Amino acid sequence: MDQKGPFRLDDRRFAFPPPRLADPSGLLAVGGGLEPRRLLAAYRSGIFPWPLPGPDEPMLWFSPDPRLVLYPKRFRTSRSLRRELRRAPFEVTMDTRFRAVITACAENPRPGQEGTWITEPLIDAFERLHRLGHAHSVECLQDGELVGGLYGVSIGGAFFGESMFARRSDASKIALVHLVRCLERWGYAFVDCQQVTAHMLRFGAEEISRGRFLAELEAALRLPGCPGSWRPP
Repeated sequence: MDQKGPFRLDDRRFAFPPPRLADPSGLLAVGGGLEPRRLLAAYRSGIFPWPLPGPDEPMLWFSPDPRLVLYPKRFRTSRSLRRELRRAPFEVTMDTRFRAVITACAENPRPGQEGTWITEPLIDAFERLHRLGHAHSVECLQDGELVGGLYGVSIGGAFFGESMFARRSDASKIALVHLVRCLERWGYAFVDCQQVTAHMLRFGAEEISRGRFLAELEAALRLPGCPGSWRPP
């Protein structure tokens, strides 16, 4: 029987153990830095970082089973949200305020959760990915003020959703609708929602096995996606 994780990563190498060796919580590996090469290797392997709060805590790397995935063609919106979309209460932009979005996600309070996994080193790391054209944000603006949005990582035809926030009602939902519409138009295979949440299930996200996710990810990585800076089509 294969040994299960977590495994200690080598700081000088960027390879990860096979995701099937993650422990029952999905924890696969501990340690390593947040270099762009390591982050991209992780996402391409179906693994994502989830750091502990605190400057001296090691990085944790997860590949949970099951995985929550949203397919753009199966995306669902409620009647009330469709009415709000027609009202167009926000200006929606992409990749115009990336650091502001990820910082707002870090500051967004979550019931039952103390602190945030979006640490300053993680913010810096994702900003490096953003400059390389792999990390993207969707912003909702009202009178020029950032009131909601989301961010994630794009590789090939896969989008790995990281976090969202809202300072006005429905702002994060409207950002998500615009993201999914763009991804469908650009031929993306799925949005990886990582963890199972009731919120994303209401939008039509589906639980799939890690094995199926990895197979679909392999195919999605061969798609062209939308490289470079994003603008709404």
